Amino acid sequence: MHMRPLMIDLTGKRVVIIGGGEVGARKARFFAPAAEVTVISRSFSPHLSGTDVKRIPCDIRDLPDGEICALLDGAFAVVAATPDPSLNNRIGTLCREKGILFNNASGDTGDLLIPSVIAGDHFLLALSTGGESPAVSRFLREHLQSTLPDLDRMVALQARLRQYLPEREPDSRKRKAIVTAVLYDPSVWAALAKGEEGAWQIIEEKYLQ
Repeated sequence: MHMRPLMIDLTGKRVVIIGGGEVGARKARFFAPAAEVTVISRSFSPHLSGTDVKRIPCDIRDLPDGEICALLDGAFAVVAATPDPSLNNRIGTLCREKGILFNNASGDTGDLLIPSVIAGDHFLLALSTGGESPAVSRFLREHLQSTLPDLDRMVALQARLRQYLPEREPDSRKRKAIVTAVLYDPSVWAALAKGEEGAWQIIEEKYLQ
């Protein structure tokens, strides 16, 4: 696999979804919190309700390439989510000609993959099998969510600890050792299930004396 993961700020960037069915709605929900999303379709899934997306009612199957390109102008990324692989591939060809990142839900692989995501207030994890097994990506996401339910609290706790430690410990190697020890401490993880302050008390008693 030649793809590499990147975290991209999508603020102000336009993402176009071609196809307003369940797949298109799922892709739109993925991008909508961050990007300016436009969905182009003959009809729109109820799953788009409540999402901040622009809808353009249009059947692009019979449009000439020039008119399709006009609909894609200004797009940072395009997702082809129609049930017709040949139409999706045609859109992909136009995107490559225009230098637009392209994800294909059904057809030839594009140059953009949409990962399975786990997100909290303090972290973002992306999982992908390169399109070979979405089920494995989903399995890994569900496994991490079930085995590390307090991951978000741990990230916040680590940030608090890293901010506090320079006042108590001038040696950077010792600070790193404390941070790592806390991360691997089962008692800290157990306390986090009830809240951050209980976990912080354990840290003070075990590592900050």
